[in-house]
Amino acid sequence: MNIQKCSPLFQKPRGRTRIIQCIYVVGFMDLFGVSMIIPLLSHHVKALGASPTVAGIVGSTYGILQLFSSTIVGSWSDVVGRRYSLLTCLLLSALGYGLLGMSTSIALFVLARIPVGLFKHSLSICRALLSDLVSESERPLVMGHFNAASSVGFILGPVVGGYLTEHEGGFYTSSFTCAVIFLTNAGLVWMLPWSETLIHRNDTNSSNDTSKGCNDKNCSKSVRNGSNASTHRPVLAADTDPGSIAPGKHVGSLRWREVSLLQPAWRQLSSVGSKIHMVASSDMWDLFLVRLLMAIAIMLYYSNFSLAMEERFSLKPKVTGYLISYSSTLGALAGFLVGPVTQLYGNNMPALLLHSTVLTGLLIFLYAAAPSVSQVLLTSTFFAISTTIGRTCITDLELQRGGVQASGTLIGAGQSVTAVGRVLAPLLSGLAQEFSPCGPPSLGVVLALAAVCLLLIRIPKWDGRGMTIKAKL
Repeated sequence: MNIQKCSPLFQKPRGRTRIIQCIYVVGFMDLFGVSMIIPLLSHHVKALGASPTVAGIVGSTYGILQLFSSTIVGSWSDVVGRRYSLLTCLLLSALGYGLLGMSTSIALFVLARIPVGLFKHSLSICRALLSDLVSESERPLVMGHFNAASSVGFILGPVVGGYLTEHEGGFYTSSFTCAVIFLTNAGLVWMLPWSETLIHRNDTNSSNDTSKGCNDKNCSKSVRNGSNASTHRPVLAADTDPGSIAPGKHVGSLRWREVSLLQPAWRQLSSVGSKIHMVASSDMWDLFLVRLLMAIAIMLYYSNFSLAMEERFSLKPKVTGYLISYSSTLGALAGFLVGPVTQLYGNNMPALLLHSTVLTGLLIFLYAAAPSVSQVLLTSTFFAISTTIGRTCITDLELQRGGVQASGTLIGAGQSVTAVGRVLAPLLSGLAQEFSPCGPPSLGVVLALAAVCLLLIRIPKWDGRGMTIKAKL
């Protein structure tokens, strides 16, 4: 076979590029619509007559549902394909936001949050789809651009939501607008040129060696209907002798069945359970623990930011808002730095993750000990960059070590871990604030230091590129 046909861009590269660009648009519109609603939820539920305690319980419903559904929906996208799972999540999210626009009682409000809490995983599936479309070396660059596009939407959304709220029935208008945005995203996903893309997936050990030939069985996979289509079943670690898989090696030539969305539910559930079991039984606890520690540390940094600025420097809320907007804008722009930085590191993601974690911990410490607003501004500048790079690194390492055969499951599991952090961070922040306004970031420093120590211990156990260790199905 002609070696040139093994190129990642062989056959219909324009179709692949169009899909990637459209996914950027989907990510932007997704967070644009969501961020229109988020600042208004607490005010609306209180306007419906809920007490602070009830409002808190209602507000936690979404997070709890996300905690349990992230991994399941991500794994389901591996089973039925990205296209059908993404469409399902977008349409049901649109239904949830439409119901939110009709919520005139607390019961309806809670009902509207259920489909959103269960199926608002469109961004996770988009990331899994992008990981399917690009090679391992391209993945950090593409993921960085996707995160940047999504972050821009999150910055602009509250501005539009705030404007709409100034008019009568503003919350309902914002909710219906958000529902329309999700329906538009669903239409865009439906019209994507799925059948035009053929991408290559070589064995990792030979992907950079163009002098080696390849054949049709281990050179390519087609993205059809968003799933990795083939008449063969997946070749996973369990298809070989587990003892013969050397640590750090990918299982080559991953092949997938084309699965129908209308197949028996028990078969879908069985496949989902198998993939979740594969991730749960793999030796990836270290990466998930690092993700959890850093997620809580970052949330502690932001948890009482406005209150701390007022108590420490007598800063007005308006100025604090400017600081937060400045940091958010830098975080969005930092997505474009991920690709060049990973190239500078030679795609050595473990080293980059270690250095970004060290930098993040140091910046949290400098913020906690900042004697002036100017130092807070300086730390906020680099903090936005380091956290953006760190999030991309941890996702890329999870995909490297877990393998592409379960990218949706892995990304969903990562989101579940982050959801645990969202549950724990407010509790830890409240306890730390009992001692000092600097208590939450100080605790964040301790957690970041624990993450650094864990990385120093575990990175030598990974190979130089953080590849997969073992996975059992």
